[in-house]
Amino acid sequence: MKGKNINKVVAGVMGAAIAFSSTASAVYAVAPANVQLTNAKVSASAEGEVVYELGFESEDDLANWSNRGGDDTTKVSISADAAKSGKSGLLASGRSESWNGPAFRLDGVLEPNTQYYLSASVKGKYYTSAMLSFQSSADGVTSYSNLVQNLNGSDWMSVKDVPISYSDGMEGVYVYFEGGSDDLYVDDFKIVKAPHIDIEKDLPSLSELYKDKFKIGTALTPEDLASQPFMDLVQKHFGESITVGNQMKPDYVLNKDATLKYFEETGDDETPQISFAQAKPVLNYARKYGIPVRVHTLVWHSQTPEWFFKEDFDEKKDYVSPEKMTKRMENYIKSYFETLTALYPDIDFYACDVVNEAWQNDGTPRKPGHCGQSNNYEASDWVAVYGDNSFIDYAFKFARQYAPEGCKLYYNDFNEYMDKKKAICEMAERLKAAGNIDGIGMQSHLDVRQSMDAAFPSLGMYESALKDYTSLGLDVQITELDVTVQENSGDKYFDVQAQYYKGLFDLYEKYSDKLSAVIFWGVTDPKSWRKTQNPLIFDGDFKAKPAFTSIVGSRTAADPVRTTIAGGEVKTTTTTTTTTETTTTTSTTTPQGGILEILWGDTNCDDKVELADAILIMQALANPDKYGEKGTAEKHLTSQGKMNGDVDDSTEGLTPNDALFIQEYLLHTRESLIPSKK
Repeated sequence: MKGKNINKVVAGVMGAAIAFSSTASAVYAVAPANVQLTNAKVSASAEGEVVYELGFESEDDLANWSNRGGDDTTKVSISADAAKSGKSGLLASGRSESWNGPAFRLDGVLEPNTQYYLSASVKGKYYTSAMLSFQSSADGVTSYSNLVQNLNGSDWMSVKDVPISYSDGMEGVYVYFEGGSDDLYVDDFKIVKAPHIDIEKDLPSLSELYKDKFKIGTALTPEDLASQPFMDLVQKHFGESITVGNQMKPDYVLNKDATLKYFEETGDDETPQISFAQAKPVLNYARKYGIPVRVHTLVWHSQTPEWFFKEDFDEKKDYVSPEKMTKRMENYIKSYFETLTALYPDIDFYACDVVNEAWQNDGTPRKPGHCGQSNNYEASDWVAVYGDNSFIDYAFKFARQYAPEGCKLYYNDFNEYMDKKKAICEMAERLKAAGNIDGIGMQSHLDVRQSMDAAFPSLGMYESALKDYTSLGLDVQITELDVTVQENSGDKYFDVQAQYYKGLFDLYEKYSDKLSAVIFWGVTDPKSWRKTQNPLIFDGDFKAKPAFTSIVGSRTAADPVRTTIAGGEVKTTTTTTTTTETTTTTSTTTPQGGILEILWGDTNCDDKVELADAILIMQALANPDKYGEKGTAEKHLTSQGKMNGDVDDSTEGLTPNDALFIQEYLLHTRESLIPSKK
């Protein structure tokens, strides 16, 4: 199929948004062209739909190829000198800088919010020194990431099955080759749409099992959104809380270009400018499905740009005074919350990690300086400005002043069970007395290693910390939970990991009256920041590990209640599922009409109760010609849906109150959708 453009333009594409972060790079295996090296977790891509397969045998294959714009001097053409196979390939000539290179545009070409796998070969004219990278823009902010690095050698280098994707809302989305300044050759370029993968639908929902105890949630980054099975797991098991994994941290939110422009125009060097462009894909997802969000994080020694602390916002100049830094901090926190709530007034930002990881393990403040490789990423610009940890009190004061109503404020830390625990408790007591803190975030990056005896911390040590924090009279949230096993040990120690996870959840239940959320730091092992140690409860094939089974145990959860009308009776059936059996209970009441079966709240009749059902009610009320019973929209109300959605006790049919009831049910503030009079 060399040279054949399978599908140059996929119909129905609307907009674009980056699905990769600017600093968190995903690096995949590369090899010389004669070596077949495949990422094992995406090998199923070979079974997916081939969208593009380009051998560059004609000018037509250069459609959607260009340089990167701006000062990029690259020229792309078809050349016989560039052939790896066939008669020709793509030649990228005239490159004057290492960042110049041939770029393939994705937005307007591939479907947004969809996972693809890219394979290609690249070669340098004299010697290959290249990388495969990714770029996009949103709200005037351009971000970049390196997908495959170290494409170095004297022959063709191949990349295979590299995940690529983007989301709605951004533009100028490219994959491109860069590196060196010599000519580059590209050949055998292929893009495959990821196949559908079914998750284990018969498993009980983890969030449903614990909804009466505490929220179950996870962390997401934009690139997660394109993976269908990954997001199916999120929907089923972690839909009560989302933490944006990276893109709400200071170095993603603080906008240097906008800040310098504002400073130049106004002379104001105390008001940094911010943008949530890179967090938007995840925040849009949270809004769409009505999922509460933990804000992570405002003040941190790491992942905060050095220019934020320096005179004239120039990292090469001196640190500002504590007084000026306090004003910058206040304006930053004020703008952070005001911008966030203006963009997303309908998201419940229910918690915020105001300050993150301010204490060293021995309970002393961090050393002064910019966090970097030279100090093992432990130094703090905040301490460099203030001389100590006094900045913490200011941060909580401003967060209390500007955070949205109902947003609880937390101090968050790792190794929180070690000697720093005393310093954290003393700090929390002071902040509590000032009325500026609501809870402690226990990150809980834990390690069971190869046995319960080798686990660190032990469950006893961990419970001691949990007990100390809850005794402060503050709420506790488990904010970044994962439990590693011995590195590169495969599934050898999964039974020990399961035992440890069970012990943790026994503790969480024990203290559940003072613990409001358990947030996993990811969903599947290969996407974890500690992936070589398999720390999570789902594996790379999206299957539940023994840890999941141990957490679930014998707990049960009731499915949404259905009402069946037959033979003059209304039979209300609740199905209760455990890990080992299913039990059905039926009660009989007076019939209300001729509908054969009702799933209360399922307005769009897709056999699920979710936010889309509430949205359809509001659409039908606002625009009945399009979304009502005789509507023209593909998703419009039917007579069955109208009956399903009438969950309040009014006699007025569907009303905004029905949509409200469904939302309350999804947020677990309403126990049932069965109308009391029906």
